[in-house]
Amino acid sequence: MAEFSYEITEELGVIAEGRGGWAKELNLVSWNGREPKYDIRDWAPGREKMGKGISLTAEELKGLRDLLNDLEL
Repeated sequence: MAEFSYEITEELGVIAEGRGGWAKELNLVSWNGREPKYDIRDWAPGREKMGKGISLTAEELKGLRDLLNDLEL
């Protein structure tokens, strides 16, 4: 597997907490030194492990917000 680096530049919040203390979080994350993106993924306690997630630009996040606002939940 290819090496990568990341830095959480801003912690925005916890969306939900799951089993074993894992938490689904929204953060701004810089991957491999690039411009930070909004990132949604599961993190283990202490952030020693991460689950699969999705990274979005500000424009993509705005599009997601608009779609969610139109949903009837």
